[in-house]
Amino acid sequence: MVAALAPAPGKVILDGTLGGGGHTSLLLQAGAEVIGLDQDTDALSHAGERLKAYAATGQFRSVQSNFRDFPAVLQALGITALDGLLVDLGVSSYQLDVASRGFSFMHEGPLDMRMNTGGGRTAADLVNEDEPAELERILWEYGEERQSRRIVRALVQRREQRPFTTTSDLASAIAGVIPRRGKTHPATLTFQGLRIAVNDELAALADFLHAAPAWLKPGGRLAVISFHSLEDRMVKQAFQRLSTEWLDRPEWPEPRRNPEHCLRLLHRKPQEATDEEVKRNPRSRSAKLRTAEKLPQ
Repeated sequence: MVAALAPAPGKVILDGTLGGGGHTSLLLQAGAEVIGLDQDTDALSHAGERLKAYAATGQFRSVQSNFRDFPAVLQALGITALDGLLVDLGVSSYQLDVASRGFSFMHEGPLDMRMNTGGGRTAADLVNEDEPAELERILWEYGEERQSRRIVRALVQRREQRPFTTTSDLASAIAGVIPRRGKTHPATLTFQGLRIAVNDELAALADFLHAAPAWLKPGGRLAVISFHSLEDRMVKQAFQRLSTEWLDRPEWPEPRRNPEHCLRLLHRKPQEATDEEVKRNPRSRSAKLRTAEKLPQ
């Protein structure tokens, strides 16, 4: 993935989802200057410690921010253009593994799911307070949960008795009405939907995809790693729109140039993890990487 960004000395690359600093570390090793963003203060702390040698030389800088707000961060730093832009969407391994963050039903923890714990509504707030119709929408649209109505009906009945406060409590309630099929836990899609809603993830991605091309230098690279169909569909559609040179419609006498045409796809299909990569990191199994390059102006 890092190779797709073509990192090298003299290049400036933004890692919009710093996480544990794995991608940024490789970019720095290749000689690139990196600005790392993350809204999670724990991630910034861990990555900052890991990359402190690069920070000491000025090769690496980190800022607490959602990646959707990267233009304001770059303006504040006096940066006008980038050689590379990277976002690795979804939840980091650290967030999943730390029970107190409440992202996973595999660990007993508070029903939180906020990537930025400094404010905003938690997953518990949504489950305990939102109208049934809104909860159904969240599970159906963001979780792609076909049993959304059945699940919400059970959750509403339960919350009238006592509120949901923990991940295991919610997971158990869902498992009580939805039978397990195969290895996938019945609560998987519900947790996905709630997490996306809590963090406004799809709107953030839309903002990022809208702004990103204008910040790339000619020849600059854009790389997006997604982990579920909703994200990948948005990235695919944006890349297709921005890489199509000519538009044609039945009512037009002839094709017209696409005024948004500014990217060249590096691969027509998303790149997926190899068997060896999946062995090293099982969570990469569902990852899809799409990359594009800014065209000369």
